[in-house]
Amino acid sequence: MEYIEQVLKSVKSSNPNETEFYQAVEEVLSSINQYLEINDKYQKNSIVERLVEPERQVIFRVPWLDDLGNVQVNRGFRIEFSSSLGPFKGGLRFHPSVNQSVVKFLGFEQVLKNALTGLPLGGGKGGADFNPKDKSDHEIMRFCQSYMTELFRHIGANTDVPAGDIGVGAREIGYLFGQYKRITNQFSGVLTGKPESLNGSSLRTEATGYGVAYFLSAMLDAKGDSLTGKRCLVSGAGNVALYLMKKLDEYDAVILSCSDSKGTLYSKNGLDVKLVMHLKSERGAELRDYLNEHKDAEFTPVNQYPSDGHQVWRYEADIALPCATQNEITKDDAKALVENRCLTVCEGANMPTTPEAMKIFKEHNVYLGPSKAANAGGVATSQFEMAQNASMQKWQSEQVDEKLQQVMKSIFNTISVTAKQYSNEHDLVLGANIAGFERVADAMLKQGVV
Repeated sequence: MEYIEQVLKSVKSSNPNETEFYQAVEEVLSSINQYLEINDKYQKNSIVERLVEPERQVIFRVPWLDDLGNVQVNRGFRIEFSSSLGPFKGGLRFHPSVNQSVVKFLGFEQVLKNALTGLPLGGGKGGADFNPKDKSDHEIMRFCQSYMTELFRHIGANTDVPAGDIGVGAREIGYLFGQYKRITNQFSGVLTGKPESLNGSSLRTEATGYGVAYFLSAMLDAKGDSLTGKRCLVSGAGNVALYLMKKLDEYDAVILSCSDSKGTLYSKNGLDVKLVMHLKSERGAELRDYLNEHKDAEFTPVNQYPSDGHQVWRYEADIALPCATQNEITKDDAKALVENRCLTVCEGANMPTTPEAMKIFKEHNVYLGPSKAANAGGVATSQFEMAQNASMQKWQSEQVDEKLQQVMKSIFNTISVTAKQYSNEHDLVLGANIAGFERVADAMLKQGVV
């Protein structure tokens, strides 16, 4: 379609060198090409052109003192992408890889993801090129306080509500919230993912991982299948991966692998999930330490990975669950998964599959649960936290879990029905892109040219 080609050309020229952002936009627009031809009202009102341009982009300096008294400087970001459906909502990522392209791609995905939840949420994202891994608690606190000293003027409980992401957990959210409260003299629901002692929601830490499991269960149920006995490859060892593994274990699936920055842990007989969680979440140890107690497992260091991809995807399995970071499944990884008869993929990370890998999956009819649908459990539970804060209530974990399951099942039903309407019910990528776009675009039409 000439219209989409023109929009993509404009996005590329106006956002030079922002490869991740362009990839996210191209994936969505190429997917909904035929839908836009049928519904020309969006073209007439330049909805697509407006949707791919953030409402507001903020980049700022973050100076802070390290423990030696030296001044350090990082770059902070907040992309307020769309408020068509509600206040801007999306996490903060603290990682050396954070740049404008990464934050914009995450923000764009967040707009559609939040729309799929059916909840009143706009989309945004933020972060900084700061690495909390090698910093002391005092250094992290000083960085968070400096970051919030600039960010506070752009956010609010009914304006923009950040949450956590990679490198930003309950500790960082607590420091950020404390500084916001200090500056504004307001105890409000301006941040989600707060510790429960600061009016955070129960199950917020577990929510994204649990949500992936609930979505995957719905995928299999639609095909008359279940997770029982399914052999699963998981990448990552952060909150998403760990709590996904915990829930899969409860569903009697067999978890074969996980990975961290040092390498990949694998056991053909299935990993001891409780031990993995103990190592990573309680002891802060490395996955390789698992071998001290289980000699039947193997650990592949990063420097021994295949030159064309990730070791974690080179084993036989029924289901692949990427939960680490963007573009972690390469073309050759996808080929290896298909050759090993792994024909179900459910994305726990944001945009973890490269375009080349996505093409391989499509050619081989791989049943793919896209990240903008599958990992929406985190933001859904963030909205639950916003609702609890606004009403000054505290929900029990059972209530939060029940609502989370309802949202994930609703997302699956919405995108499968949409996919069936325009292609087939198992093309969940198409269904997610059309359903998310339609909800945002229709809201934009009703609000006029803003």
